[in-house]
Amino acid sequence: MATEGSRAVRLRTQVLLLQIVVVTLTLGVAFAVFGYLSDQRLRDTYGQRALAIARTIAADPVVRREVARYAPGAITDDPATYQELLPGPLERLAVDATLRNDALFVVIVDDAGIRLAHPDPDRLAEHVSTDPSEALAGRETITEARGTLGDSVRAKVPVRAPDSEHVVGAVSVGISTDAVHEQLLDDLRTAGVLVGAALLVGIAGSVVLARRWRGLTLGLEPDELAELVRGQAAVLHGIGGGVLAVDAAWRTTFVNDEARRLLGIAPDIGRPVDEIGLTPRVLETFRRVDEQPASATVDSHVVIVSARRVSREGRDLGAVLTVRDRTDVESLTRQLDAVQSMSTVLRAQRHEFSNKMHLISGLLHSGRVEEASRSIDELVGAGPLGPATPGIDAIHDAYLQAFLAAKAAHARENGVELVLGANTWVEGSLADPVDVTTVLGNLLDNAMEAVRATARPMRQVEVELVQEDSTLHIAVADSGDGVAPELVDTLFTEGVSTHDGHGVPGGRGVGLALIRQIARAHGGDVRLSSPRGGRPPLTGAEFIARIPGVLVDSEVPWPQQI
Repeated sequence: MATEGSRAVRLRTQVLLLQIVVVTLTLGVAFAVFGYLSDQRLRDTYGQRALAIARTIAADPVVRREVARYAPGAITDDPATYQELLPGPLERLAVDATLRNDALFVVIVDDAGIRLAHPDPDRLAEHVSTDPSEALAGRETITEARGTLGDSVRAKVPVRAPDSEHVVGAVSVGISTDAVHEQLLDDLRTAGVLVGAALLVGIAGSVVLARRWRGLTLGLEPDELAELVRGQAAVLHGIGGGVLAVDAAWRTTFVNDEARRLLGIAPDIGRPVDEIGLTPRVLETFRRVDEQPASATVDSHVVIVSARRVSREGRDLGAVLTVRDRTDVESLTRQLDAVQSMSTVLRAQRHEFSNKMHLISGLLHSGRVEEASRSIDELVGAGPLGPATPGIDAIHDAYLQAFLAAKAAHARENGVELVLGANTWVEGSLADPVDVTTVLGNLLDNAMEAVRATARPMRQVEVELVQEDSTLHIAVADSGDGVAPELVDTLFTEGVSTHDGHGVPGGRGVGLALIRQIARAHGGDVRLSSPRGGRPPLTGAEFIARIPGVLVDSEVPWPQQI
């Protein structure tokens, strides 16, 4: 126990010291940045102040008139010139402006750079010590330089002749950088007091936080916390299913990698569950905290989701959603359905072909060669599927032929007539038979189920397939009772179905949403063209599907029609 206690003390001390160091470094950096920015600001402020003074002096009519009097060459080394400038109006004005504005200097020069006014009278009639070319060219400047009177922030402004824009001289106003430094030191002293107070507050807060940290961790040491995290990661990230957890306020507290992948949601923790990107079907299941598994489609995934409440000692801790991937199973199911359909139609073809071959054999054995030849011609020309499904010759793809023949046989077994529309024409071959038969099969199954549920004597389903380049258009109509008006707008929403979902794993209301998703993945769509009231006997619902890019040109020639 003594060892654990001392270790806890050392840990709290380390946390406290680390926080103090972080606070100190942060405040130190902030203080340095403040000092730098304050220095730049003060220099700019004093520069603008010098520029304002220089502009005022340069615009003075007396200055403009007096400077214009001294043309280039008018200023000489003659003592008389010096005696003229010393008591002149320019010198008096410059000295007065220097004292009044607490400036370091106010200097006036002519367009040759010769001083006409200067704080030091001995410098009159001499060439200025810094370059005045920018101001004499008509441009205002603010610089920092060292002149005869020391370092200063100085502004230079051109002086123009009266009633003219012609530059005849310049005014230079400088403010000592010592004034800038003094103001900066005052600002830094004030900031230092504030930083010191903030540091004390930060240290006090760190002490309180270190004590609070000990209580929040339930007395666990870092190695114990790390072990818990590793255990949680191993369990929740290592399982095959997805896990999404929320607290009692329905904010996300945990999302493992599999849940992110299957649900396509953001990994942000702490956000409301409504904002993380769940589909309406999944969100509804989660909100209901429904433990009964429900099927849903998310992007290209078919998933099974279920939710359950989490509580401890009567306290509501939130809920957990579990997600299992059924995409591969669903894909295999589709392929198996297609194979079973082909197997069914192949058995029918074999039986029918065997009967015809027996007929031909009997005709040959009885010497009726001409009739046997005619039977062979009919067999080759029409094919075994022709009589079973009229109009199927308009479809070239063998896979699609077999699928429709199997659906027609299944429909006949259930007392439903499956017919091909008069405009059916598919010359190409299927490039993606699984997706096409999934969409087509779901529409046909729904139509046949609707027809079987009606009390009408005519039970018919019509399917029409039309090729447009590589796009397949599908129209399926039936003689059922149609779609109820209250379901028209929500028919393709997951979980919405016109049939009872009792006993169906995952519930109903997934098929239409799934085939619309498949069609849209190809750039097409599935929609309800007419909820009811079509041409007799097809007075039920009509669905239209468009699936681009699923047909390719056929490499097998069409059989010659006799």
